[in-house]
Amino acid sequence: MERISVLILFGSQSDMVPWEDGFSLLDRLKIDFEAQVSSAHRMPDRTRKLVKSAEKRGAKAVIACAGMAAHLAGVVASETLLPVIGVPLSAGPFQGQDSLLSTVQMPAGVPVATVTVGPAGPVNAVVLVGEILALSDRNLRERLRSYRSQWVKKAPKKPVRKRKSPK
Repeated sequence: MERISVLILFGSQSDMVPWEDGFSLLDRLKIDFEAQVSSAHRMPDRTRKLVKSAEKRGAKAVIACAGMAAHLAGVVASETLLPVIGVPLSAGPFQGQDSLLSTVQMPAGVPVATVTVGPAGPVNAVVLVGEILALSDRNLRERLRSYRSQWVKKAPKKPVRKRKSPK
């Protein structure tokens, strides 16, 4: 049985589309993962089996990505004690607002850490899962530190706008 650090679940194949930057960052940080499509609504038994299998394979966290009603993260959280990170995706007539609310509004005792809607969501989910894994992996902590330092270098050094006071 192949070991993984993170299981990433998608509610549908189309939910994988905005994940290119997330997958690139997983590779850059050298985080072992497996990505699967498994809908909370259409495949609840498969979703449950994937989560239980991930636990047995050594996974330390699950990332659940879904648009529209986005119940995937909550269903996953109800099936495991692993940390679950929900990625609400921008889709449908509400452009991700419904996904955000479905992911973030969890009952007491079934927490889901939720990242932003939009292009930053997959990247933030990977950084957060990296931070969780880095608690017991110094090498990953250093890779994260290097990644973050590059963000600081990209930040503007001068004001973007400036107003001079009249004399």
